[in-house]
Amino acid sequence: MKNISRNKNQTYKEAGKAALFILPSLLGCFLFIIIPSILSFLLSFTNWNLISPIKFTWFDNYIELLFSREFWFILKNTIFYAVFVTIFATLLPLILASVLNNKILGKEIYKTVYFLPFITPMIVIAMIWQWFFDPNIGFINIILKSHLEWLYDAKLAMPALIFVSIWKLTGYNMIIFLTGFASINKDIYEAAKIDGSSPVKTFMNITIPLISPTIFFVLLITTISSFQVFDLVYLMTQGGPENSTNILVFWLYKNAFEFFNEGKASAIAYILFLSILILTVIQWKLRKKWVLNEND
Repeated sequence: MKNISRNKNQTYKEAGKAALFILPSLLGCFLFIIIPSILSFLLSFTNWNLISPIKFTWFDNYIELLFSREFWFILKNTIFYAVFVTIFATLLPLILASVLNNKILGKEIYKTVYFLPFITPMIVIAMIWQWFFDPNIGFINIILKSHLEWLYDAKLAMPALIFVSIWKLTGYNMIIFLTGFASINKDIYEAAKIDGSSPVKTFMNITIPLISPTIFFVLLITTISSFQVFDLVYLMTQGGPENSTNILVFWLYKNAFEFFNEGKASAIAYILFLSILILTVIQWKLRKKWVLNEND
């Protein structure tokens, strides 16, 4: 009995020490995530401009948004941006990772060069690419021998932002794929080579299935980050021209800090949250059809 009592006391002491260590993180999470989330959700049912008294309007903000042409136009922009960034910021890193997974000269240098854009501050990237896209002295127009107004043309501004986003994300996703490649047993490739499998067949029938969990992870995080993009739009186009690059998070920012419509901004935030949640659940359910060993 004494031993049992001692073991219990020791367990309680260890649990107390563990709680003490995680308490700052729990407090931070509670103060800066949970409480603001609850308050912003309540604000989505109000009409408040930061000065006048808060007025509860219940579902008026959501109804106004759902019947607004501007909302659906901006939602379409957001989906368009997210779809293209997710597809190409997954395929391109996968191809690069499959190349760099082989023994090539200067492989580590290539990894560093591709990864540098991801750790470069967005404001630096925005300034560089604004110069690249300049209609008069821009590097891209010099190469193409044209005077395209990339960031000032409603048809070209969104593709330009998508290109910059893919360029920035490629290095990070490539490193994740390389980690996935490193987990594959090399003996499998040797067996495929002995059986006469071509490199393309080996890649499609062996490599892709074995790194499918990694592909799923990259697709998931890239989709979520694409729907949450803000800084690139804010720094390069401010949602223009003609609202062509206006997306949900930037529109949320404008409603909250330019139009001072906090209730509408909060409603936009929760519509965005619901959209991301639905997409994540769909991706999670579909993973059973193509991700290896995902049956539960």
